[in-house]
Amino acid sequence: MYDKSDINFIAIDFETATSRRASICEVGICVVRNGEVAETRSWLVRPEDNRYQYWNIKVHGIRPQDTENAPDFRQVWEEIERTYLDEFDTFVAHNVPFDRSCLQHSAELYRIHLPEMKWICSLQIARRIYSFGCNSLDYLCKQLDIKQGMHHRAGDDAEMCARLFLRELESTETFSY
Repeated sequence: MYDKSDINFIAIDFETATSRRASICEVGICVVRNGEVAETRSWLVRPEDNRYQYWNIKVHGIRPQDTENAPDFRQVWEEIERTYLDEFDTFVAHNVPFDRSCLQHSAELYRIHLPEMKWICSLQIARRIYSFGCNSLDYLCKQLDIKQGMHHRAGDDAEMCARLFLRELESTETFSY
């Protein structure tokens, strides 16, 4: 078992406007302090040129008119960095390769230097410790009776990911944080 006071991380989720990873249109974070959900936030983000693809809109429901007056990624990231990254050095995401590449591609586009962060993937952990036929975030949360929000909205997905990871920690004694 783990000591809750040692569990501190940010679960992070990105929604994109197009198939380009640097087209972030929403960022969501869920802050976990001492093993408890402390805060969940999300920001609409104006992607470069505010262009969207039909299928992305179908997934998350965010449209160009929703983000035309939103800050760009640089502005949102500066707030996240200023407010949270002095305290946290670990990101948890459900499908780290996607979320990490969104962050990296956006950082390249906006010429942002990213700090070194540890990444933990709740999807990979779920595949190791559960035997469900599906490992999507919403399915796992439903199966494990974890509070759900609106799937494919970044803040809700970040919180669902945080709660899933906390459950994964409870479910296994062999996994070390």
